[in-house]
Amino acid sequence: MTLNMGPQHPSTHGVLRIMLELEGETIITARPEIGFLHTGIEKQAEALNWHQVTPLTDRVDYLANLINNLGYALAVEKLLQIEIPPMAQWMRVMLSELQRLNSHLVWLGTHALDLGGMSAYFYCFREREEILKIFEMFSGQRMMTSYIRIGGLALEPPRGWQAVVAKFINSFDSKIDEYETLLTANPIWLQRTKGVGYISLEDMIDTGVTGPMLRAAGSKMDARKDQPYSSYERFDFEVPTRTEGDVFARFAVRVDEMRQSTRIVKQALDGMPSGPWKTDDPHVVLPDREKMKTQMESLIYHFKIVTEGIRVPAGEAYQVVESPRGELGFYVVSDGTSKPYRVFMRTPSFGNLQALSVMLEQRLIADSIASMGSMDFVLGDVDR
Repeated sequence: MTLNMGPQHPSTHGVLRIMLELEGETIITARPEIGFLHTGIEKQAEALNWHQVTPLTDRVDYLANLINNLGYALAVEKLLQIEIPPMAQWMRVMLSELQRLNSHLVWLGTHALDLGGMSAYFYCFREREEILKIFEMFSGQRMMTSYIRIGGLALEPPRGWQAVVAKFINSFDSKIDEYETLLTANPIWLQRTKGVGYISLEDMIDTGVTGPMLRAAGSKMDARKDQPYSSYERFDFEVPTRTEGDVFARFAVRVDEMRQSTRIVKQALDGMPSGPWKTDDPHVVLPDREKMKTQMESLIYHFKIVTEGIRVPAGEAYQVVESPRGELGFYVVSDGTSKPYRVFMRTPSFGNLQALSVMLEQRLIADSIASMGSMDFVLGDVDR
């Protein structure tokens, strides 16, 4: 029997269609069909100036928008060959790790809900709400913040942000303990996740899987360690791994990653450098508002950036960052004008989804929901 799962199915976490060929309750083949959310963001980028592309990156992986902002900004900054002040770099790291926590909380809450654990959903969204309040404090937006910009940050960090972030992060380890109390030794959770959705490390590498899925099968690949960016080499943290390669291992890795992200945010909070929050280059970033009102040169720079956009030297650059789902790459090409010639995104959800067929074949249909949920794909990240 052929069963059509999605694109409206709640457990496909978005508009994903999966064609399942069944023999009884056993899945013979599973074919994911994508494109229902296609937004043409990469093509849209060619019609906008360099700064205007930033809000589009928010909408690719909408659970990791700040990390998308960062990957794009770093790629363009490579072409511009500009230096980002230490304070802006550390702030980028801190906000990226808060974004990772936000994403993992959404994943854990909805994954538990898929498997019948409603309590974990409410617990996770309780903490996520506090993170969204922090983002709103910094940028004025809860989700699509566009806060990390080419040249630094969009706005100066608000007064009192240290106390707000410290209050949240210093209590977060105890919240992770609560999630583990609910799930880690829960017999129903163990039955639904242990030994389920297994895929070997070799198959993952062959199908382009990166991120927590790969680390749950034994690989220590993490762009923050392998190709450090934005001062990540200055932070002390570990890359959690497991070797089982099943749904439970992916859960355990992401829980450990939340602990490591908490550790990074605390270090950023304690060691945040002082100084400017954006580069001092009037050809790239808007001048201070006060200078724009009192100095003719600043007014001219402001007018040119707003009306024409910045000009990026001709060339190409590729930048990898570690998103909550895996390796996120931005390839940008400039022809020397104020608009990108090409913007291409290597999104982790797209690569990871290629392993779905291998993961589901010869499994029971009852296990397909747990297996799919453990991948943590975001459909905007797939279709973009």
